[in-house]
Amino acid sequence: MGISGFEPSFLTGADVIRQAHGSRLAALAGRRLTGFALVQFAEDGDWFADCPVVLDFDGIQVEVCHWKFDELSIGWDTIDTAATITGWESVEHTPQWSHSDEHLEPFVGQDLYEVALLEWRPTDRDLAAGTVAVEFVFARDCLRIVNGLDENRIEVGAAHQDYARHKLGQ
Repeated sequence: MGISGFEPSFLTGADVIRQAHGSRLAALAGRRLTGFALVQFAEDGDWFADCPVVLDFDGIQVEVCHWKFDELSIGWDTIDTAATITGWESVEHTPQWSHSDEHLEPFVGQDLYEVALLEWRPTDRDLAAGTVAVEFVFARDCLRIVNGLDENRIEVGAAHQDYARHKLGQ
């Protein structure tokens, strides 16, 4: 993707993700969201949802990226969002880091209350069954980065009832 520092390690399943990242995600509780970055195209401002969502909690950067139907990579302090994204010279769109998003902006400056992994467990047969979302709970609302089936999707508010919630920490 040409993103400086991005070396994803994709994992599958809530238990595996919890084992690899649960304690670090839980340790974010009590920290303030001080910034974020998304990749958008310079030409039209559209979000390129295949790229990681970067959240900064008082200097600790968590990088969330969904891929395929069930894989999730969580990185820590590796992506340089000040660096130019390279390797797109032959493509008609120019990706660039943006710090503007209507879903994320309201959370900047808020303290994080807790983090949970949400596992999609629908009552009916569903291609997305077993996918894992990362939920960030703030005092006023919840923010989730979910698998949009081979890309990231950002959701705000109460989670769908078909998610099994795995609170991290305590």
